[in-house]
This record gives sequence, C-alpha cells and structure tokens, in this order.
Amino acid sequence: MMGEMMKAVRLHGFGGPEVLVYEDAPKPEPKPGEALIRVQAVGLNPPDWYLRDGYRMLPPDWRPQVSFPVILGTDVSGIVEAVADDVDAVAVGDEVYAMVRFPAGLAGEGQAYAQYVSAPVTDIGRKPAGIDHVQAAAAPMSLLTAWQFLVDLGHDEPNPLQPDRHRPVPLAGRIVLVNGAAGGVGHLALQLAKWKGAHVVAVASGRHEALLRDLGADEVIDYTKSKPEDVVRGADLVVDAVGGPASARFLPTLKRGGALFPIFPLGFDAAAEAKELGITVSATQVRSDGAQLTEIGRLLDDGTIRIVIDSRFPLAEARQAHERAAKGHIQGKIVLTAG
Repeated sequence: MMGEMMKAVRLHGFGGPEVLVYEDAPKPEPKPGEALIRVQAVGLNPPDWYLRDGYRMLPPDWRPQVSFPVILGTDVSGIVEAVADDVDAVAVGDEVYAMVRFPAGLAGEGQAYAQYVSAPVTDIGRKPAGIDHVQAAAAPMSLLTAWQFLVDLGHDEPNPLQPDRHRPVPLAGRIVLVNGAAGGVGHLALQLAKWKGAHVVAVASGRHEALLRDLGADEVIDYTKSKPEDVVRGADLVVDAVGGPASARFLPTLKRGGALFPIFPLGFDAAAEAKELGITVSATQVRSDGAQLTEIGRLLDDGTIRIVIDSRFPLAEARQAHERAAKGHIQGKIVLTAG
C-alpha cells in the first residue's frame, strides 16, 4: 500500500537548473528523535547548486555518493506536524526553523525542497515570532555560518578543513573587513561584527552601498572602482564570504596578529605567506544546531539582526530560483514558498 504523498523538487540526475523536477514524492515520517515539519518556506544556499551540479567544484574523492532521486535543500521554516514518541522538545503546532542534517546530509539527506520534511529535533530552533516564515527560512545556514565563524563554534567535532579547531577572535573595537558583504553570509557577518562592537568595512558592488550602510557598515568599498587590498591597511580580521583561491589577496590588508577567515577555503594556497606575515588563516564547516538557532533567534526577534530577501519563488519554480542564483550579485537570500 502506497503511503501518503507530497509535492517536492527532486533530481534524477546532475545538471543545470533544468534538472529540477517538481513532482510527487513520498511524505516522510518522523523517526525516533525527529519531528515532521509542514514547510512554509525554504531558503536556498550554495550547497544546493553544488549538489545539483554533482559537486564538480570538489576533488573527485571528496564528492558525496548520491542516490537518485534526491530532494535538495537544508533550510526550512514551518510548523510542527507530528513528533516521534521520544520527542518532547517541540510539540505539534510549534513554529520552528532549521538547517536539516548538515553537513551529514551533503548527499541530499536534508530534503528541504518539499511540502514536508522530517528533521532531528537537535537541528530545530524556535522560529522568532518577530519575523515571518520567509525570513526565517532564509536564515539558518547563512546565520549559523556567520555565528560559528565569528561568535561561537558550538561543538567539539574535528575540523575537516584544517588540523586545528577554528576559534573566533575578539571583535569589540577591532577593524573587520567583510568581503561579499551583500550576500547571504556576508550581510549577516557584517551585522554580527557590528553588534559585537567592531568597525566594519564592507566590500561589495556600489549598488549595495545604501543597504550595507543601513545594516551598519562604517565604510563601504565598491570593488568595481577600488581594490580593497589596495586601500585597506591595519585590519584585525577579514571575513571573506566569497572565498576560494582569491582570499590570499586580502593578506596585505591585515596587521600582524590579524586573522583571515575564508568562508569557502578550498583553493587557498598562501599559508606560508600568511605565517610569515603573522596572520592566522582559519575556517570551519558549518553544522546544524537548533539550540544556536533558538539563541540567535532573539536577535532576529528584536531586530538587532535583519534578514535581507533578494527574491522569492513558489516551490514549483525552483528552477527559476536556481537560474536567479546563477546570475550572481545576490542581495541577501533567495527563498522558495511552500505554504
């Protein structure tokens, strides 16, 4: 006998946005330690298109083994529909948000592009009452990334990206440069650094300047007119939300004893130069953490931290949402609405 069905966005093979198929899929049931969430909105993140594309940006031996069909996504906001017998941390009817099974679910176990998702209760946070489901769905991965890099790692898991544990650095009274400051992680890193008392230099294209100043940036560098590495000196921390091999260009902007945090560290090959300059280069892998989402939710609730929405699409138009992402220059986050 066939179980209940729902609508979901699935892959039956790797490729571009055209491989996203909106179709019927089995409705999940909560396993022990899980809750079933009736999804109201889904936040898009780079790992979504990395998975859709077959993780071609990773070395072959790093690529997760994917079993098709697979449902994309990790970030949701919604309403608890059911809970397993052993769950009492959340109850039916609760409004929640979560980054589901990350990084454990890199092969598609998050399954968020759907009308329903089952999630470990440890991944689930209380949705802030002061924001709607669209804003809440946009938050989890980007906000947890900024928080775990800058404020509190929140776990003792081994760091897959480097031999040493990542450690946030003091921010109060420090000069912090945020590259890619208008993007998903960048606009939140900017706000967290400002909340912690930093002087924030935001790097983005000029069209984002008004937004970045509104979010608290003390200085804005339009990278289409000036290279930040040519004009900034004496920074204490660079948060490079773009990352990759080009992160090395920010080493001259930092003072001795400063730190460079590339959010996407793959390809960085200037470790020897950084050591010679007395600069710490460190990164970490963001991890699901419902308790942190509940904690940070207070900052979303009272408006200390704002979530910027670039665009929104119905769940059935996930392909168009990925096409928007592929155009780049995203201001904040892209969201799918499912409720």
